[in-house]
Amino acid sequence: MANNNFDSNHESMKRESRKDYQEKQPKKHLWTRIVKWSLLIVLLLIVSGIGLFAFYAKSAPSISQNQLQSGGTSSLYNDNGKFLLSLGSEKRIYVRGNKIPQRLKDAVVSVEDKRFYKDKLGIDPIRIIGSTLTNAKSNSIAAGGSTITQQLVKLTVFSTASSQRTLKRKAQEAWLAMKVQREFTHDQILEFYINKVYMNYGNYGMGTAANYYYNKPLSQLDLAQTALLAGMPNAPVAYDPYLYPQRAKYRRNVVLSAMLDNKKITQSQYNQATKESIKSGLQPQHTDNENRIRKIDDPYIKEVIAEVKKKGFDPYNDNLKITVNIDQAAQNKLYQLANSNQVPFTSNKMQIGSTIVDPTNGHVVAILGGRHLPSVQLGLDRAVQTGRSTGSSIKPVLDYGPAIQYLNWSTAKMIDDSKYVYPGTNIQLYDWDNKYDGMMTIRHALEQSRNVPAVKTLNKVGVNRASVFAKRMGINVPTNSGLSVAIGANASSLQMAGAYSAFATMGIYHKPQFVSKIETPDGLVRNYDSAGVRVMKKSTAYMITDMLKGVIKSGSGKKAQIKGLYQAGKTGTVKYSDQDLAKFPAYNSTPKDSWFMGYTQNYVMGVWTGYDNLKDGTISGVGELSAQLIYKSMMNYLMQNKPNVDWQKPDSVIRAKIVKNSNPPQVAPNGSGIWQLFVRGHAPVGITDNNADYDEDDEKTDSNNTNSDNNSQSRNTSNDTNNENGSTSQSNRTEHNSGRVNNNQSSSSTNQSSQSSTTTQTNKPAGNNNGSTGNKGKGNGQ
Repeated sequence: MANNNFDSNHESMKRESRKDYQEKQPKKHLWTRIVKWSLLIVLLLIVSGIGLFAFYAKSAPSISQNQLQSGGTSSLYNDNGKFLLSLGSEKRIYVRGNKIPQRLKDAVVSVEDKRFYKDKLGIDPIRIIGSTLTNAKSNSIAAGGSTITQQLVKLTVFSTASSQRTLKRKAQEAWLAMKVQREFTHDQILEFYINKVYMNYGNYGMGTAANYYYNKPLSQLDLAQTALLAGMPNAPVAYDPYLYPQRAKYRRNVVLSAMLDNKKITQSQYNQATKESIKSGLQPQHTDNENRIRKIDDPYIKEVIAEVKKKGFDPYNDNLKITVNIDQAAQNKLYQLANSNQVPFTSNKMQIGSTIVDPTNGHVVAILGGRHLPSVQLGLDRAVQTGRSTGSSIKPVLDYGPAIQYLNWSTAKMIDDSKYVYPGTNIQLYDWDNKYDGMMTIRHALEQSRNVPAVKTLNKVGVNRASVFAKRMGINVPTNSGLSVAIGANASSLQMAGAYSAFATMGIYHKPQFVSKIETPDGLVRNYDSAGVRVMKKSTAYMITDMLKGVIKSGSGKKAQIKGLYQAGKTGTVKYSDQDLAKFPAYNSTPKDSWFMGYTQNYVMGVWTGYDNLKDGTISGVGELSAQLIYKSMMNYLMQNKPNVDWQKPDSVIRAKIVKNSNPPQVAPNGSGIWQLFVRGHAPVGITDNNADYDEDDEKTDSNNTNSDNNSQSRNTSNDTNNENGSTSQSNRTEHNSGRVNNNQSSSSTNQSSQSSTTTQTNKPAGNNNGSTGNKGKGNGQ
């Protein structure tokens, strides 16, 4: 028994001893396992990283010495692949390595990459880690980690667009930097870089910049001038010594400080250079380079650059191949018409802005930034930058288009052109001739550009709904605008040409664009053409176009007539405000702005004419017709080799001859009467499509002002529910049922589109429409 007890106790003690031992061991084993697994994970990450790097590097673009030595400028091509021009200087002064002053090399290396000459890889891990920590502390991109070699690679074969800063791009950039570092010496790489960087005003390379800014070779620049050029590539526009001398001085001194820290200059040299005026030796700003960029194309080039930047690219540094939509022959013709005596203007100071668009794709064919343009690169472009009141040219977009779209009005809809006072005010609205013509159809009202019917139409539609309609076509009209916006909204000729394009294409809107394709050196190709978006029913577009044909045929746009051409258009004039007339009373009987919008199925052209400054003069005499006359000449030119095709009536529209000013509309007997259009399903009982008898030559303008009751179209709050044959399927269709917008539209659009058709604007009668209400309540002209 004793032995049994001993054995039992002994076993128990052994178990306790092992338990104590095991309790002490896990921590040691756990940490061992953690370290092992951590090392394994790190190893796997390194191997994966190397594998991913190799995979990306394998597909890196090629890079050659010719590419490294070339300038960084982008080139423009037309849609046929023909070279048009380069955005850089046509004459680049390339400076070979042995001709580059050591002082400039020291300046560039000191400020851009201190360890450049010690770098054997082409990338600098220490610099990358340092910049990463700096950026992490500042929570932004405060410091860059790229070596001069990497920057050279980036300028040569990659886009600087932020959207392209991907892991793949970074890996390829590093691989190519290492490749360049192996194949070229440090001095060669520095030579390539110094000759490639963009230096503003179309100048590439510091040798070109030395000639441009100082009219000297690099070897003759002093220390301060050298430091300025070395610092400019960081932000060439921001450090422009002509426009921003204080910023330029700051950047120059940053470079000098870096040179001092890098022991490339003495304290005495630093002190002397920092005291030197930034204007010292700077040549007067000249236009030699600007003149080399074709003066005719300058407004177009400006918009191309803006559009490319908006898409995330740098047109000056990305070596892009940009396909633009310009028709150079049309651009030349438009410029010629405005700057010769072929089209008369009131005076040489009278200005113009014009845009021509291909409505089928939104391509901007040509633009005119003004007359007698100065030799200034990327100057004022009145076709795009000048947002003046449109006058009556806004009526199809904001008034009658929405009335047909939302209220299903016919062209025979009767409306009263009588004395009108804006609700809630004592401001009386006048027509352009200061008369009222009584009851009339909206066809007649639009053809003759009557103001009161337009304002009443907008009041019926509601500004909110009309604003949504216009916005889909690129015209921004604030929803809180007053009713006077019906006869004038602020817009450019570019925006207006885009909006009218939707009428020309039976309701499909293409946003106007200057660029159709961008190609980068690394093979990235971006195409920007689109199928367009349906913004209105076919019936709406066709009925507006049919009425606008009458504007040119026998209405306010008769001076734009081109015999036999199927075209439509609208005039617009703006009167001076009371404040304007207080300064210049003699302007009372003349317009402030004059517009013409015209189109065929092939082209849409918007023209604004007026003066930049009030004191420059006023539109008078033949100048009041300049917009129509330049349109006529230009459209004649554009259409000479194009098919002359009429718009085909969609099945959703009924055409019938109606008794003049009958209310409700009545079918005219024996072929008499006026051709009118109705949305199918919303025509009064008894009116059917007698299109077989239609002959355009038989169409007459509704000019009868007979008074009658305004009660036609009793069902003006319901919408066309019939499917329009052949309509393009789009994600943003605006086909409507029972006044509700399709669910694909935004909720805000839906809410605005379903308001009552009798919405009024009682607290903002005149709005803030840049004088659109005219003098003492007088409306804008034709």
